[in-house]
Amino acid sequence: MNTAAKLSAYGVVLALVAGGGWATGTAVGPHPGAAGVPGGEDTGHSDTHGGTVAEAAHGKQDHEPAGLASTRGGYTLTPTSTMLTPGTTAPFTFRILGADGAPVTAYDVEHEKRMHLIVVRRDTAGFQHVHPELGADGTWTVPLTVGDAGVYRVFADFKPSGGEATTLGADLFAGGDFRPAGYRPSHVAEVDGYQVHLDGELAPGTSSKVTLTVTKNGREVTDLQPYLGAYGHLVALRGGDLAYLHVHPDGEPGDGRTAAGPTVTFFAEVPTASTYRLFLDFQHEGKVRTAEFTVATGEGSHR
Repeated sequence: MNTAAKLSAYGVVLALVAGGGWATGTAVGPHPGAAGVPGGEDTGHSDTHGGTVAEAAHGKQDHEPAGLASTRGGYTLTPTSTMLTPGTTAPFTFRILGADGAPVTAYDVEHEKRMHLIVVRRDTAGFQHVHPELGADGTWTVPLTVGDAGVYRVFADFKPSGGEATTLGADLFAGGDFRPAGYRPSHVAEVDGYQVHLDGELAPGTSSKVTLTVTKNGREVTDLQPYLGAYGHLVALRGGDLAYLHVHPDGEPGDGRTAAGPTVTFFAEVPTASTYRLFLDFQHEGKVRTAEFTVATGEGSHR
């Protein structure tokens, strides 16, 4: 099967994934297209995200959820290459171009970093939250490894100095035998001996309270460690198109009212009725772990 045919087959599988058909495996080859075409950390902690509500229209530029486009608000995400090799660690490099086509070199610190990069396969497997380093020429670089073949979505979450907070997205392609993953509704996640319970209901178009409770070996964890200026970071991806919502908790370490566990509370605002994949990053005993959930709007906690 030639490359074009492989990609066509993969496109069909993606349509099945969006509709709930997860069982079929197929092959995906390299994508023939080129990369996108343009159209020093410190410990500061900015409040541009609002601190409690996921901003579906990141930067309030329009009503479209974030991460669906590679160009938005005069900025364009341009990967140096869109090709990945499964199982191999290699530098992933990209630039953010301004409206004049020149690389952006000045960024504000948001949650202790100037760039938050989310990488996830389009079936929401293989979630990663990493932080690239910025070069003087405006090129961002981060070592990146993907374990399996497929089409991956990369989200660049940043705030250019003097501009609005923005999230841009682009697709990356890892050739090989692609087998889509399926996820049943879940409000409990287990990772490295930790159990995380999600309580709350997502209601489209309004602020929804979501509480995550972290336990280990049946005991509540009350000494969560700050990670990027918070006790937890929550990313929500909408099923089908992977619309991106970056949610931060209600409260922060040192504010006099927020405990270091066992609960972390968020107020999430999802734009539409759908099934969402939620990814909670939390730090304990010096290691950051990610708990994953699958939640449909209007579906209450199964606690």
